[in-house]
Amino acid sequence: MAWLELSVEELAAWRQAGKAHTLLDVREPWEISTASMGADQMVPMAEIPGACAVLSQLPQPLVVLCHAGVRSARVAAFLSQQGFTQVYSLAGGIDAWSCRVDPSVPRY
Repeated sequence: MAWLELSVEELAAWRQAGKAHTLLDVREPWEISTASMGADQMVPMAEIPGACAVLSQLPQPLVVLCHAGVRSARVAAFLSQQGFTQVYSLAGGIDAWSCRVDPSVPRY
């Protein structure tokens, strides 16, 4: 199965409904310290290949998060190629989350 995109509104609905998922933030540490959504796991994009064994143990689906959705799409595609079957890229990333769901999350 290929990876899919998940809108920020869909993720907000998942969270509100208590749907099980793991939020994987692939931004750099400085970005996470600037703005955060409370990710379950934080692994910078460059470290993803070495983290597959750990990531495979996390509850799925995995929702991959970055700043604007580009890195998360690449990571989701990579994880899908590695055999992960429930992977979503958060469309628009944390920036879209800030604009459309939670304006208290700082934009950068």
